[in-house]
Amino acid sequence: MPNTAKKPFDGKRRKKAESKKSSGHDEVLLTDIDHLLKRHRSEQDQSNGDRHSPPPRALPETFTEIEVTISDLSSTGDGLALSENKDHVFVVPFTVPGDKVRVKVVRHFPPLSYSMTDFLSVIEPGPTRNDALIGCSYFGKCSGCQLQMMSYEDQLAHKRRIVEKAYANFSGLIPELIPTIGDTFASPMQFGYRTKLTPHFANGGGGKGKKPDVAEDPAEVQVPPIGFTYKNRRMDMDIEDCPLGTDIVRRGLKSERKRVAENIRSYKRGATLLMRESTTRVPKDKAVSTAEIKQMNGVTPTPGADTGDVIRVERDNYIEEKRCITDNNATTVEYVDDYIFSNKAGAFFQNNNSILSGFTEYIRSQAIPAGNDQDPRPIKYLLDAYSGSGLFTITLSPLFKSSLGVDVAGDSITSARENASANNLPSTGFAAADAAVLFKDVPYPADQTLLVIDPPRKGCSEDFLQQLLEFQPRRVVYVSCNVHTQARDVAVMVQGDEKKDIRYEIESIRGFDFFPQTGHVEGVAILNRTRFPRVEADAKT
Repeated sequence: MPNTAKKPFDGKRRKKAESKKSSGHDEVLLTDIDHLLKRHRSEQDQSNGDRHSPPPRALPETFTEIEVTISDLSSTGDGLALSENKDHVFVVPFTVPGDKVRVKVVRHFPPLSYSMTDFLSVIEPGPTRNDALIGCSYFGKCSGCQLQMMSYEDQLAHKRRIVEKAYANFSGLIPELIPTIGDTFASPMQFGYRTKLTPHFANGGGGKGKKPDVAEDPAEVQVPPIGFTYKNRRMDMDIEDCPLGTDIVRRGLKSERKRVAENIRSYKRGATLLMRESTTRVPKDKAVSTAEIKQMNGVTPTPGADTGDVIRVERDNYIEEKRCITDNNATTVEYVDDYIFSNKAGAFFQNNNSILSGFTEYIRSQAIPAGNDQDPRPIKYLLDAYSGSGLFTITLSPLFKSSLGVDVAGDSITSARENASANNLPSTGFAAADAAVLFKDVPYPADQTLLVIDPPRKGCSEDFLQQLLEFQPRRVVYVSCNVHTQARDVAVMVQGDEKKDIRYEIESIRGFDFFPQTGHVEGVAILNRTRFPRVEADAKT
């Protein structure tokens, strides 16, 4: 008898059409809007039977005020309200489901069935809204935060749904291939956690069109707004304080605002400012100078690189000194437990230090699979692509016989090598690699290698994913600051390469709340290499 059973994997790979979806802010918002409209149409069809839907109504004029009730909270952090006729969606920032609010209509997008609005006031709060939780006087206007009116427990639950929707909407994988999404890993600090802020201002006071030797009347030189953009506007909002920043960063913001105001004539144009926390540890058992402290912490003193503010915190064996660095090219120091990391202040490093200890411990707990010590060819090598200045390579390296971090950015590799040396990790190396041949010179056998990847928001390129499938690492930890592009990329790995008989199975997915009070969530997916299901040859009768 012929064997007519389908391959177990048939129909379980990502759908071709779905895989072509983008996963930027607009696409994510549009997907949530489409789902809300489709869900309502389905409910309406069930209740109406054969009756026709009411004809569409004209949209309100722009800049008029209307009242709406929020139905959903999108993955972008915006509330979604159905129009009276249920065929159009109003996007309303700073709201939660159940809120009845007054809004101003800003812009219509009729072909896409939605309109942008400005939030004005709450008429009746929804069940999860608590305005007593709002910790910032700028909330409701500033574009930085979206969720301050929600309890932290509700924020974490919402971010778990974001991850669930990302894989449901942007991977194209059937539910059977996606494990239950884990609870969102909480940040120990919900305010005062950001170690970096970059406020900006649009215009300088250099006097356009005036000769340098022409004196200006001080009264004519206005200090522009220094801060962040208004929600839904291309205008800067003057922000004197940001409660998301750490204490030293908030103090640094005040100092920098004062400095800019006093020197506004020196700016011919606007500028983006930098406030980045840097930490030094001073031993309690001996007296040392400031220069010696910086040298002990791997930093060469840079005159004028900080605001001059210092905050001291006493620990058991040392005193932590916090400074606010304002020079992009100066060196900052950060500690994750007892690991020390130095970077250029303007370079990328995670901006919430309070979560990094638990986050890196979670990655360590997932790096080695269960039963690895019983495996005849155990995983004992670490390859960290997109390694940056070495956060994962360094914090994971004690688990492995040898570790290698690779990155296309030469400056990051220089910092990573210095960090490996500062942490006394002789079996940890770093190499600058061309993106097109990232895996070419990897010295490790693939079946004994853990690959860690942490790409930028746009995710992995198609070329990188093909290189990954060519290299075939045994286990993959995919860290992402954009769970939507992560879902897309993970689907490529699950689809695999049938010619090479290589694909990946998802072991776990979990969100991490690096940015409380915002709609942002990071994701960690663990995958294991496997083969395509075997199908027995047709039996001959």
